[in-house]
Amino acid sequence: MPSPPDAVEALRAALAVSPDNLPLRRHLAETLASLSRFEEAVEELRILLEFEPGSQQIKVQLADAYFQDSRESEAAAILESLLESRGVSAEACLLYARVCLRENRVSDAVAHYKHALEIDPRVEDSELNERLGFAPAGEEVGEESEVFEGRVRHAGAGQGARHADTEIERPRIGFDDVGGMEEIKEEIRVKILYPLEHPEIYSAYGKTIGGGIMTYGPPGCGKTYLARATAGEIGAGFISIGVSDVLDMWMGSSEQKLHQVFQQARENTPCVLFFDEVDALGGRRSDMQSGSARQLINQFLSELDGVEHSNEGVLVLAATNAPWHVDPAFRRPGRFDRVLFVPPPDEPARAEILRLHCAGKPVRDLDHNYLAKKTPRYSGADLKALVDIAVEQKLTEAIRTGKPEPITGKELQKAAKRHKPTTEEWFSSARNYALYSNQGGLYDDVLKFLDK
Repeated sequence: MPSPPDAVEALRAALAVSPDNLPLRRHLAETLASLSRFEEAVEELRILLEFEPGSQQIKVQLADAYFQDSRESEAAAILESLLESRGVSAEACLLYARVCLRENRVSDAVAHYKHALEIDPRVEDSELNERLGFAPAGEEVGEESEVFEGRVRHAGAGQGARHADTEIERPRIGFDDVGGMEEIKEEIRVKILYPLEHPEIYSAYGKTIGGGIMTYGPPGCGKTYLARATAGEIGAGFISIGVSDVLDMWMGSSEQKLHQVFQQARENTPCVLFFDEVDALGGRRSDMQSGSARQLINQFLSELDGVEHSNEGVLVLAATNAPWHVDPAFRRPGRFDRVLFVPPPDEPARAEILRLHCAGKPVRDLDHNYLAKKTPRYSGADLKALVDIAVEQKLTEAIRTGKPEPITGKELQKAAKRHKPTTEEWFSSARNYALYSNQGGLYDDVLKFLDK
């Protein structure tokens, strides 16, 4: 019997003779996946999909290969398109539940795992049962239960967590401290800053002071920093809210905590209320079957609308790496009616970021502008990583030789070869949504950036 590598070569040789033999190509893809050669399996499955573009089975296999290769965003894009179609398979729902769990979207994972079991109880998975709090033999989570960090808690099991006011910051940075992003800063000025600076003019037109902006883009490109700078620009308070500040294990407590966050901002106007990873709190309701998750989103929308309390002077900013997971209702006028793409820094901004990170360090023969030219699509976080890699190398050499040496441009170029831009994975996923789910031109800015 041939060894696995020999078997792969034999299958490739057979395909070279008969490239249209789909069962043979499928067998090769399955063999590659069994050997954990997922990148090669992906290539074969994509070829298969060109022959059979409507095959749900191939799409699930492709999504699974992406998932096994830790490329969750690509897997999610494929599976979400399947979930919107009729006759979705239990395997697709099961795999999407695993993707959601890996992305810490526990409520979504529960909903899709339940759906998978409803379609076909035979797909029951003991690991998912344990991590999602399902009883053995596929027993469903009851309506009276709440999922929190992978465990089921009953509503009567205790009392909700006591609320403590979130700290209000007073940032000392402004737009001058943010490199580049001029178009985005101007959008924020028009939507948020000018109404505060010229209230009488806005009042004459019946325009209230407040509103929301959602920023999206690759991680590490300064979305949070920009939000802080917005507050610092006008001397407003700044409240940063993460998922853990709102989600609570007790039913009804998450909605209460969200209301209290908004209320605190209303009592301290002008105030910038910033929601990081907003997709975790405002995911698509169409993807959810959990009543508690839907209720939290409804509460969020109600707070943004200011139905019971005025949001005058409350400036709501949000950031997400996955805008395609955010419920479309959040983009209605009066909510996050500006959705802005925050791309990786341009060349002048990259040069400035490198100068900041190299400041105070021993350097020699360092041309920041040249390095900026050689690092397209690098995020601010990526550029910091380059400097850190070069510093660590110099520290190792200094300890070995006992003689500290300055960092040079060549060493930063070597670091760039070792550390590729982390934004590329995001753009590979965003491209799929921009091409196939671009309702209303939401992702036109992504397409323009990719065409540069």
